[in-house]
Amino acid sequence: MSQHRKRTEKQARGLIVGAVAVTVAAGVGLGLWAGSDSGPAGSARSQAESPMGGRVEGAPTPSRAPSPTPSPTRYPLSSTPRTIPAVRVHTPERGPGWRPAPGRRVVVNNAGLADEGRLLAGELGLTYAGRKDDIRAGDVRLSVNAGKGANPESYRMTVRGGRVAISGPDDAGVFYGTRTLKQAVHGGGTAPEGVVRDEPAKPVRGFLLDIARKNFTAGWIEDRVRELGDLKFNRLQLHFSDDQAWRIESDSHPEIVSREHLTKAQVKRIVALAAQRHITVVPEIDSPGHLGAVIAAHPELQLRSGAGNAARGAVDISNPASAKIVDDLLNEYAGLFPGADWHLGGDEYRALMVSDPEATYPQLAAAAREAYGAGATVEDLTTGWLNDRADTVRAHGRAPIAWNDGFFRGTSVRAADDIRVGYWTGKEIGARQPVEYLSAGRKVVNYNDKFLYYVLGQPNQFYYPTGQRIYEEWTPRVIRGTTPVPSKYDSQILGGYFAVWCDFPNAQTQDQVATGIRMPLRATVQKLWDPGKPALTWTRFKALADRLS
Repeated sequence: MSQHRKRTEKQARGLIVGAVAVTVAAGVGLGLWAGSDSGPAGSARSQAESPMGGRVEGAPTPSRAPSPTPSPTRYPLSSTPRTIPAVRVHTPERGPGWRPAPGRRVVVNNAGLADEGRLLAGELGLTYAGRKDDIRAGDVRLSVNAGKGANPESYRMTVRGGRVAISGPDDAGVFYGTRTLKQAVHGGGTAPEGVVRDEPAKPVRGFLLDIARKNFTAGWIEDRVRELGDLKFNRLQLHFSDDQAWRIESDSHPEIVSREHLTKAQVKRIVALAAQRHITVVPEIDSPGHLGAVIAAHPELQLRSGAGNAARGAVDISNPASAKIVDDLLNEYAGLFPGADWHLGGDEYRALMVSDPEATYPQLAAAAREAYGAGATVEDLTTGWLNDRADTVRAHGRAPIAWNDGFFRGTSVRAADDIRVGYWTGKEIGARQPVEYLSAGRKVVNYNDKFLYYVLGQPNQFYYPTGQRIYEEWTPRVIRGTTPVPSKYDSQILGGYFAVWCDFPNAQTQDQVATGIRMPLRATVQKLWDPGKPALTWTRFKALADRLS
């Protein structure tokens, strides 16, 4: 430890002792703060092992532990804040901690933190005072610092001397620090003295909602956004188009929109609410399959076999009109969804779910040869379709992603290198193991259907996932089935999504869905924030979730 740090900590301890003396002189009784129910505060267990799964720095040995019944002038060593996801590192200190009280302020060091400051002040009953340089007792100060090269979602929260300071290299990290503070003081608790240093292991922590098969109200989606924000998720993927319905208003093609749908004004409110909570709303227009809602209005676009049989939900990609209508929609919705990510779908194209695509769909085979030369296949033509749609969204500054069964091996046309793989299943024809994508250098996002798929009605051997199984058995490296990929690929796995699919939309009400996904969401984000084995048992984790609800 540097001499400067030693002097600083010595001065801090002196200030704390002084503050204690003044408080006692004023006749205010001091004791243990709320939330230290893991044993006597300052006990050997609370110092050496975080009860909430965070790692504790600077814990003394058990032989030097303070008395479990401290005198009024000596505080016990603090315990780690109780949060979901658990904080990564907490350095305990001695002091009274901090709790909200009327008249206390939230102040910021720049106007860009106004959203974070106002939200926290409203939640905790504090006064938002804006940008201030003065220091008052009880303040919560939010600051963006110049942390070059630091994870923009990282933050530091210091509780010391009756005040709280939350700082980070970007406002996203500061926001996550406010979520930690909110959870720490939930239900009248106290934020413990000390320093939290925290950051997520994975940059993509998402929730996918299938609103195409089941109509969810705007209010319900907004409630999920608030829940996701408090849990430090940062993606909401809306699967809003499929065979059953098209659920968002369209100006370019109003004929495809279903009766029950979200207006653009409602979507803008959802996107704005999500942005305040540092959540990117990711649109998914799935193609060239799953376009039944478009085909219903434009039957001339439907793919038909050489025998004249219609391929459900599939457009004929040899027909230029199919590409035009999809690009019209991609271009239109780029103005509605400003986030960087765009999901292109690409899964379950019926032309590639038969044993001989070229013989079954001769028009596709002919178009492939015309576009890419003799020997080109329907898979080449389909890969070209994916690349063209990626070009469309890339022109708007979007980063494309597609389902893993939209990629094919052995084609002469290769999917563009920047298209990330959303790996969900190994059930497709010619299924490829995750390592095949990773070894080729592709970035992968984990949607493992064995753990992370909540499919209404539980068809096709899908079973409602439990938070306990995710918590105890899944990590971001478990991409397919139950076996993790080698650790050398960890940096290529960007994160994961918990997904709600509505194959049988009436199997549950939207309120039942909210209840059913409550613990799976919490387990998922815990493993994305820190993929190591959690310190808490599932029983204790669930109890914490219940207390924080």
